[in-house]
Amino acid sequence: MQEIRQNWQRTEIEALFALPMNDLLFQAQTMHRKYFDANEVQVSTLLSIKTGACPEDCGYCPQSARYDTGLERERLLPVDEVMAAARAAKEAGSSRFCMGAAWRSPKDKDLEQVVDMVKGVKEMGMETCLTLGMLSDQQTTRLKEAGLDYYNHNLDTSPEFYGSVISTRTYQDRLDTLQRVRDADINVCSGGILGMGEQQSDRIGLLQQLANMEKHPESVPINMLVQVEGTPLAGSEQMDHLEFVRAIAVARIMMPASYVRLSAGREEMSDELQAMCFFAGANSVFYGEKLLTTSNPGANHDKALFKRLGINIMNSDDGMTSEVKSDFTYKACSSGHHH
Repeated sequence: MQEIRQNWQRTEIEALFALPMNDLLFQAQTMHRKYFDANEVQVSTLLSIKTGACPEDCGYCPQSARYDTGLERERLLPVDEVMAAARAAKEAGSSRFCMGAAWRSPKDKDLEQVVDMVKGVKEMGMETCLTLGMLSDQQTTRLKEAGLDYYNHNLDTSPEFYGSVISTRTYQDRLDTLQRVRDADINVCSGGILGMGEQQSDRIGLLQQLANMEKHPESVPINMLVQVEGTPLAGSEQMDHLEFVRAIAVARIMMPASYVRLSAGREEMSDELQAMCFFAGANSVFYGEKLLTTSNPGANHDKALFKRLGINIMNSDDGMTSEVKSDFTYKACSSGHHH
């Protein structure tokens, strides 16, 4: 099937963005139905296992030690606390449990504790995902041995715009980490953040980078910037919501077999906007009260919205759907932009 390709030209992507909205959504929805059940969404829960004090200077992130955002710094959570949160997430219907730590790159001694967390979550029958910053070859191999399913490392934006958001690590650093993850045969979760003041050309550049990897990321989180007081990007001009829907649709057309995840920023989205995103091909969300450190729509609200839209929640083990069973009562927090 020539639909899955790695040779997207800028002009082709520009042409998709330029389509009338109805034509673009029709193409995206048609493609979506070839690879997925159109009325099914995969649900993940994200827990911050180590919050704040990060040495990086990502302009959107309240976890950077360089900005005063009132965020409390926390040490790496003990394994049993993480297991309790994972159990609660599973009971509430999540099929994937993501653990995020605000590190530039993990120290080997910390990694051993994280390995125990991965093994524990796996034993519960959930998919595991980590986001810990940059990895070495040895660390990547260690995580693969532990049974890690997904590793998240976002490209954030286009190579051209990247330098105006982050100076402490290069675009190439990010690509190198993703390559290590891919070489270790761990699923790649990589996307970006829209609404950071970038142009449409940057959104095109980001999607081109992702879709032209030798294998598409299995999961593509598309975040809408959550502006946090105290970070350099607070006060950025709000992104046009229909432009956000377009980006989701283009991502779906370019990476038809990947999960396109509606991530940070859902709190600010109306039900109608979220419905449009699902129609445009988004089929994965983060669920729970907190996304890293930014709030997320309450689980009850999500459940009600899915019900109104006739959307079922996917169960990872067998592709069967499961109704969400109970509500989220545990604390899950960290920076929203799942990076």
